[in-house]
Amino acid sequence: MNEPLSYLDLPETSLEHRNIILSKPFLKRIYVDWYLQFKSYSESLQLSGDVVEIGSGGGFLKDIYPEVITSDIMPLSVCDMQFSAQEMPFENDTLKAIFMLNVLHHIPDTEAFFHEAQRTLKKGGVIYMIEPATTWFSKFIYKNFHHEPFDENVRDWKFNSKGPLSDANGAIPWIVFQRDYSKFQKLFPELELISFEHHTPFKYLLSGGLSKPNLVPYKLFGFISLIEKMFSSLSSKTALFQTINVRKK
Repeated sequence: MNEPLSYLDLPETSLEHRNIILSKPFLKRIYVDWYLQFKSYSESLQLSGDVVEIGSGGGFLKDIYPEVITSDIMPLSVCDMQFSAQEMPFENDTLKAIFMLNVLHHIPDTEAFFHEAQRTLKKGGVIYMIEPATTWFSKFIYKNFHHEPFDENVRDWKFNSKGPLSDANGAIPWIVFQRDYSKFQKLFPELELISFEHHTPFKYLLSGGLSKPNLVPYKLFGFISLIEKMFSSLSSKTALFQTINVRKK
């Protein structure tokens, strides 16, 4: 008999998260800035082809970038398509870009996803991801104050999953692209890491995220962004997030 899904794995929970994001100006602005990065980077690519967001959930990238194809593993009315990142319904060499926001660390079989990405991307196409960082500060936060597992010591890139959101390993992005990057290069010779950038040490915490109230008013967003920029040299130690850019050769 199948176990009942966790509350986090229900489609209505993703829609509830969407409403929370849209109702909290500080948190919404963080998402808007990240989505604008997706849009700007996609438009800078001298390449044709479809642009796909994987694991869109209750997000609103399509409001910022209408041309994107949104998708999720769950059936969601706000997404264009439903499919697993481990088995994507696209032809070989057809995609211009794959965007993901806090999704890679939820995919149970990371290798299967990258095989699919390598297959479906055009030459010069990209995987552009914003993921949890692995820094001394992020490990303290994620291991003590966040519901998702975070284990940078596991040997395997896979994990058992009972649901798309309740199970994860927040350290997977660091494991794949830092600790085990030589393994990645051997497994996926057509893919190369272009950049790996730490960022956002404070803003997400101050927004309260999806479960806590705002800790600061929206009018301080610009000031806090300036403080983060001033201390960007410390981001490798304090960042909660990282942007990872991978290109198909």
